[in-house]
Amino acid sequence: MVEAILFASGKPLTLRDLSDRLPPGCDPVQALAALGRTYAGRGVVLERIGDGYAFRTAPDLSFLMQTETVEQRRLSRAAIETLAIIAYHQPVTRTEIEEIRGVAVSRGTLDQLIEMEWVRIGRRRMTPGRPATFVVTETFLDHFGLESARDLPGLAELRAAGLLESRPPADGLVLPLVPQDGDDDMGATQPADCVSKDE
Repeated sequence: MVEAILFASGKPLTLRDLSDRLPPGCDPVQALAALGRTYAGRGVVLERIGDGYAFRTAPDLSFLMQTETVEQRRLSRAAIETLAIIAYHQPVTRTEIEEIRGVAVSRGTLDQLIEMEWVRIGRRRMTPGRPATFVVTETFLDHFGLESARDLPGLAELRAAGLLESRPPADGLVLPLVPQDGDDDMGATQPADCVSKDE
């Protein structure tokens, strides 16, 4: 029954989602463990995505779907930086994002990330004004093949991939987050390949 529910679902399902659909007395945890063993090493595998579970194409076979599912999308520099800050510092308020970036965040930048369903509004802070916080979504985790935000690459992995300099520059900054050369919040755009996790 759990197998059928997961195959029919277009999004990851939590234990509560599964329990609500199963007859009384069924144990979704035990069923998921059995399914994980059954599908291990096959073309389709059971993956945990955030708090949910879903069937996905085995990672080593993703190349079979790439030619059909790759699409080019463009994110502004501001959107890329804002997304990275939210992913690594969540839950984070708009003011905190602006403090880290060093410039104001336009509403359009956050709206774009929310529209892509990579970012959502989290709980409000219990501080004066009760500001809203922002967190990444399960769609973000699913897209990048992460179980949780804790699986984001650390400094060592980013340096190994050539995304950070091995030694900080003279001013002490490793990765400049403040726009350079007069770029404003809506500055130059950078392409970001988006590959569907239908792979």
